[in-house]
Amino acid sequence: MTVTVDGPDFIALQVKDVPAAAAFFEERLGLRRAEGGPAHAVVFATSPIPFAVREPLPDVDLDDAARPGLGVALWLRTSDAPALRERLVAAGTEDVSPLITTPFGPAFSFTGPEGYRLTVHGH
Repeated sequence: MTVTVDGPDFIALQVKDVPAAAAFFEERLGLRRAEGGPAHAVVFATSPIPFAVREPLPDVDLDDAARPGLGVALWLRTSDAPALRERLVAAGTEDVSPLITTPFGPAFSFTGPEGYRLTVHGH
């Protein structure tokens, strides 16, 4: 029997300021905190894959990174990409790109907490 991986099961961004990053995802994107969770992280009730912001692992120095997550594409799904984009622009979110058409629906990117580049698409 060959052992295989089923796919992503949990996604977390390592951040220096967990409360500020959690507030960003709650206030600007409308994510809700999941019940419980470890003391070093805020886990959100996202589906189908749980998402969190957490303290850096012991061997991670975020001050040593030119841009956190460089090379990783993190896409988030929303029911209304144009409306969410306008809300982020109105809230002063950094570097919100224009809305584009993709095979996955309308999409845009923005700079989130601590410099992570995130993309949102509609379905």
